[in-house]
Amino acid sequence: MFVGHATLAFGVVALLVGRTGVPRRRVLALAVAAGLFAALPDVDMVAALVGVVGVDPTQPLAAANSFWGASTTAHRGVTHSVVIALPAAAAFALAPTHRALAAGCLGALVAAVFATSGPVAAVVAAVFAVTGWLLAAVASGIGVRGRRLFAVAAVGLVSHPFGDLFTGDPPALLSPLDATVFAERVTLAADPTLQVVGAFGVELAAIWLGVLGALAIADRSLREFVTARAVAGAGYGLAVLAVPAPTLDTSYQFVFSVLAVGTIGVVPIPHRRRPTVPAAALTGLAAVTVAVAAYAALYLAGVA
Repeated sequence: MFVGHATLAFGVVALLVGRTGVPRRRVLALAVAAGLFAALPDVDMVAALVGVVGVDPTQPLAAANSFWGASTTAHRGVTHSVVIALPAAAAFALAPTHRALAAGCLGALVAAVFATSGPVAAVVAAVFAVTGWLLAAVASGIGVRGRRLFAVAAVGLVSHPFGDLFTGDPPALLSPLDATVFAERVTLAADPTLQVVGAFGVELAAIWLGVLGALAIADRSLREFVTARAVAGAGYGLAVLAVPAPTLDTSYQFVFSVLAVGTIGVVPIPHRRRPTVPAAALTGLAAVTVAVAAYAALYLAGVA
């Protein structure tokens, strides 16, 4: 999920740069830019849209299966490569001020991908290049330029593929070179259900890191926003009796149902003030975290 990639990069930059005495506004701009570039590699999912062409729109599960099936043939290739990441980051850093040079560098990258990986990968690389160029313009607009832009773009692009090592097929870290770094995903548990739950836990940890980074920038405390209703997420543990045990091939049923627990944060309570948006979001996130922990505990206890 690209959210975790973005929040991880945001949090890392916010927490590290924030310790150097840089003004908060500058820290926020750098962290936002890093988060945007960390999400960029997942633009390759546009190639998976072909998976839903012709699927009956009244059959959402069939559409989901087709989408994820198609994504396995296009996802985590050239856009998830550290070989591509660093020269792409340099080109994006040049884009706001040296457009011709940046365009030439990105064009050369796309041509290299075409020569080594074929036209589909080249189209994905082109979408990646154009989107990255637009993100560079956004970053420049909020004051992130030059070496700082290169640094945050590199952090975002390089950190992204390593977060994908826990689910599905491992990213092609050295694409378009014909070399393999990880032949299989990193195994957190031999049990396929615990692998899914563990990977989701890693995603939650990345999101929480972003939250902590944002709170550090704002100089606020987590206790100001998370309310006691988050403990209600523990009730999701009983889903072990109702939701089929998830695997990497059928994880969306677990993911969508546990994410629904996050609505706890926005449910109004009679005679209580309606929660603010940050309080609702963070209480919902806490509830989801509690829900995943409860599900894992009951699954390990053999309740299912």
